[in-house]
Amino acid sequence: MESLLIYVAASVAIISSAMVITQLNAVHALLYLILSLLAVGIIFYLLGAHFAAVLEVIIYAGAIMVLFVFVVMMLNLGNATIALEQSWIKPRMWLGPSLLAVILLSELILMFSQAVSVTAINLVDAKQVGILLFGPYLLAVELASMLLLAGLIGAYHLGRRQTKANKET
Repeated sequence: MESLLIYVAASVAIISSAMVITQLNAVHALLYLILSLLAVGIIFYLLGAHFAAVLEVIIYAGAIMVLFVFVVMMLNLGNATIALEQSWIKPRMWLGPSLLAVILLSELILMFSQAVSVTAINLVDAKQVGILLFGPYLLAVELASMLLLAGLIGAYHLGRRQTKANKET
């Protein structure tokens, strides 16, 4: 039963990730990315990494997605794009994300109602994650933080207003 739930969550993650890279509208892509991150959180939970599942939902699906939405709002392109975005917001555009979210919700309800046991031999707690992050994976953590900082700086430069002094140089 647990492996079936893992496969369902993995399928939702794969479909959502494919939709992220194929969407033309940035907001729709962000919705699919949130669903993909939630599906990965469910996979972590089913594998026994409860702490990693909580971090996946809180940090990535929460905080990082707020940052992405902020960048999309910062890149406001004017009234013409507002009218275009309003024409994109149709009930059929919500069908895909809603269907995938219902699949994940039904999977969560099934997991908690049947008290599905985790498949891992031992559970991963916060102390073990901290020891690994500040031990052998310290370089990877620092590289990821630099990558996020570079993305934030790039988004700032793309979204800033051009002044007369900037246009001359």
